[in-house]
Order: sequence, then C-alpha cells, then structure tokens
Amino acid sequence: MATFAVDALVNDQLRDYWGTAAIRRWAERDIIGEGLTIAVTKVVTHYDNFIVTANIDGNFDKRGLPDPLVLAFYFTPHTDLIIQLIILRNRQDI
Repeated sequence: MATFAVDALVNDQLRDYWGTAAIRRWAERDIIGEGLTIAVTKVVTHYDNFIVTANIDGNFDKRGLPDPLVLAFYFTPHTDLIIQLIILRNRQDI
C-alpha cells in the first residue's frame, strides 16, 4: 500500500477503487483473498507509464476465461507513488 498515493485510483474489471482505504479492501478481497498469483511476462515503459503483462492464476472462478488468463496492468506514477492502475484483460481472440 505504501506505493499508492493517498488519492490513487485502481480500476479492475471496470470498477473504480478511489483512495488507499478502498484499494486496500480491493486487494484484501480480490488479490489476497483469491490467492492470486501473478507471473510477469512483459514490462514496457511508455513515456512515463509502465505496462506490465502477466499470466494470472488463483482460487477465483475461471469458468469462461482463457488459460492462461493474461492481464495488462497500466501503471501511472507521479513522483515516487502510483496514482493510477488500470487492469484490463488482454484479448487475443478479437
């Protein structure tokens, strides 16, 4: 949590989580609670942003999801903190 700005935004599965309290609840439920594992496959720097692509696994409902599930994490930093993180599913099938 120390890496997020107090008023940071995380958007995961098209849901917004504003501020560290909401981000902490999201992480506890959707990351830690689901036993998520994240295997980074690619990191790209684009201007001042970072895009991390990873294979995701865990104890969540995988019905209808591809194997591997590939997500892209779009980080926007400001000074030494993350001010925005947008997580999207990469779809190779469209």
